[in-house]
Amino acid sequence: MIDVNELRENPEKFRASQRARQADESLVDAIIAADAARRDSRTRFEGLRAEQNAFGKRVAKAKGEEKQALLAEVKELAGAVKAAGAEADAAQAESDALLRRIPNLIQDGVPAGGEDDFEVLKTVGTPRDFEAEGFTPRDHLEIGELLGAIDMERGAKVSGSRFYFLRGVGARLELALLNMAMDQAVQAGFVPMITPTLVRPETMQGTGFDVAHDAEIYRLAEDDLYLVGTSEVPLAGYHADEILDLNGGPVRYAGWSSCYRREAGSHGKDTRGIIRVHQFNKVEMFIYTKPEDAAAEHQRLLAWEEEMLAKVELPYRVIDTAAGDLGMSAARKFDCEAWVPTQNAYRELTSTSNCTTFQARRLNIRERQDGDGKGTRAVATLNGTLATTRWIVAILEHHQNPDGSVTVPAALRPYLGGLEVLPVL
Repeated sequence: MIDVNELRENPEKFRASQRARQADESLVDAIIAADAARRDSRTRFEGLRAEQNAFGKRVAKAKGEEKQALLAEVKELAGAVKAAGAEADAAQAESDALLRRIPNLIQDGVPAGGEDDFEVLKTVGTPRDFEAEGFTPRDHLEIGELLGAIDMERGAKVSGSRFYFLRGVGARLELALLNMAMDQAVQAGFVPMITPTLVRPETMQGTGFDVAHDAEIYRLAEDDLYLVGTSEVPLAGYHADEILDLNGGPVRYAGWSSCYRREAGSHGKDTRGIIRVHQFNKVEMFIYTKPEDAAAEHQRLLAWEEEMLAKVELPYRVIDTAAGDLGMSAARKFDCEAWVPTQNAYRELTSTSNCTTFQARRLNIRERQDGDGKGTRAVATLNGTLATTRWIVAILEHHQNPDGSVTVPAALRPYLGGLEVLPVL
């Protein structure tokens, strides 16, 4: 949720943000109008209530006919107070509903436009030249089947399309990757967390996901619970309705969880292999910090993601995501995309978002302000991927050998018992 006072004072900034997102900028004016109606109705209600309280004191002192006349007025005034209170509550609800519809204010420098309008910030490493090496690269599923690492057929038999089994070295590779990510996070000062994968609607909504209309979310209707698509959701809700002490620095968590996405609208896209699936595992970094420190924390998150990519020796690029592809909560997002040889394309492996105070306002997460210690303000939240199941795609394809075996990146070998090569069965 954005700061309505800031929107009221500088509406053009928010209109520009909406334009950059290719979103409805008239929502800004609707919010201003609803906020004015909310404030007017609240003022009227409080004025009538004050008048009612004053009447009460006069009635207590009055006697006889005067008292009876005043009691009749009090009764009429009570009805007016009740009606004004209902009107104020309705205006508040309308204002809140509109505020929940508007996405976060983008930061200066974010590219305008949609999914294809990103800006490449840098490219690291060089894709392998398989032609020069004298062989045609296999895709990750063919390699995974040769290694006995991926079983899509039985995944579909058991659970349906876009499900899979990781088995043997495939399961070990994912555990090695996630353990290496968690170790790196702990060394950087993150608190490791195993998070719930089912959350209440207020937690999902508070993080910035629209539980009523988001087609990506799995819902358990009987229990009114939602399967998370990222541990960002439970980690954001972890400190809901709390006041944090950030004077000692940011609070950093690293969440390990299974994640679930319906992949609605992806019919026909990435149907082969484990690039776009309904269930995967992930280590996610999540940070609570002072708003003025959020941009610096965002750069740190990106650096930690790049450190992980260097460990698995993958060529990649970093992009500044365009405004229309940011999602509801992010004010800025950087993606790291690794080169996938058989697709001749870069594909997203990590994403890090600065959500400024947007999620904290929705979840009522605050910190004490400097000074007398009595005032509070919303904190900033940020998130970033450190490793996911999808990384296996790029690792298998980039490090493959002519016989279908895969050379294990040196940093991963200790997590695989010293294994240097994933062998063909």
